[in-house]
Amino acid sequence: MNQEKIGKYRWTICSLVFFATTVNYLDRVVISLLKPYLATAFQWDAVAEAANYANIEIAFKIAYALGMIFAGRIIDRLGTKIGYALATALWSLAAVGHAFATGTMGFSIARIFLGVTEAGNFPAAIKVTAEWFPKKERALATGIFNSGSNIGAIIAPLTVPFIAEKWGWKWAFIITGLIGFIWLILWFIYYEVPAKQARLSKAEFDYIHSDVEDKSIKENTEKVSWLTLLKFKQTWAFALGKLLTDPIWWFYLFWLPDFLKKQYQLSSTELAIPTAMVYIISSFGSVGGGWLPLKLVNKGWPVFKARKTSMLIYAVCVIPIVFAQLLGSINMWLAVSVIGLAAAAHQAWSANIFTTVSDMFPKKAIASVTGLGGMFGGLGGILLSILVQKKLFVYYEGIGQIQTAYYIMFVICGTAYLSGWLIMHLLTPKFEAIDL
Repeated sequence: MNQEKIGKYRWTICSLVFFATTVNYLDRVVISLLKPYLATAFQWDAVAEAANYANIEIAFKIAYALGMIFAGRIIDRLGTKIGYALATALWSLAAVGHAFATGTMGFSIARIFLGVTEAGNFPAAIKVTAEWFPKKERALATGIFNSGSNIGAIIAPLTVPFIAEKWGWKWAFIITGLIGFIWLILWFIYYEVPAKQARLSKAEFDYIHSDVEDKSIKENTEKVSWLTLLKFKQTWAFALGKLLTDPIWWFYLFWLPDFLKKQYQLSSTELAIPTAMVYIISSFGSVGGGWLPLKLVNKGWPVFKARKTSMLIYAVCVIPIVFAQLLGSINMWLAVSVIGLAAAAHQAWSANIFTTVSDMFPKKAIASVTGLGGMFGGLGGILLSILVQKKLFVYYEGIGQIQTAYYIMFVICGTAYLSGWLIMHLLTPKFEAIDL
């Protein structure tokens, strides 16, 4: 069926989710760029800066992991329209609230509120995608909206340090936090579930619900218990895949500016271009990550084979990050390029691992399973911060050898995805669908 006859309103919805994800990551990453300003404002020395920043980061990750336990349930209960709006309004308030923090404790409290509320983004986004796209298009749609995390990470280094220089670090939090309220206006103007959306043509409605399991077009709000979901190996495959790979992306978000600053002695404003370049490269991975399995499915591959083969390719593409510092000793831009490749591979992986949930679970459980997986991803981030970054980084910062700590982290980054792929393959060789 011709795309013009089908209609394209589902891509308007995808653009709204893209915007929300951009705001989500913009609010999340701001603090990594303001780290030097906070150290000056609160008189942290180098060791105290590393320790306090790690504590603030851990507070966010704990809150995010705990928030994920409930975010999916709330989204499944309230529905995507109200649930997504509530999460965005609350995390935007939390982002603005950072401007009123006066030290490590204050920032930890602000980050806890931000972490709990930002946990709602991905369960809502994945559920919206499942509601608005047929299975074969979901990885592409997920890749597109997930690229918002790259755009947020690109916008931040190009704006935040300059706002901080001109008006002070507090205004950086306030201005970025207020953007979420612009999204809320657009959300209530343009969003409704397909069954209630007057702007949606019948042809596009039928196309969205063309999958065999989507014959029931009424939004299903039936509750599925966590205990029931945890009995399935499919849940554990997704959760363990997130446990091993989510922390790597958070490492890039929270520590990349610090790495570039200390490895190449860059100022806060000089960090803008190389940091943004990493995320510009990664944005291609996000969209391309959804395109490849769609291409393979259109060639006749089974969905599970296309998805799993693509994820293996992306896992292999991360491995060169192990050589980031070696290449960076020749030229900084070689390090930026190889880190960008790894970040692109992560985003391609992420677009597909999220889509495995809608491959394996009915719509009524998608947000809940996504939330459980997000919780495990948060737990992985907490473990990485406590066992590696907090102890490792503080120790090597204290003895003046922070480059060694980063080398160890890059080795962990390079091996995480292959480990995650292998575990998922052993648990769910064909991503078998579940009937609940």
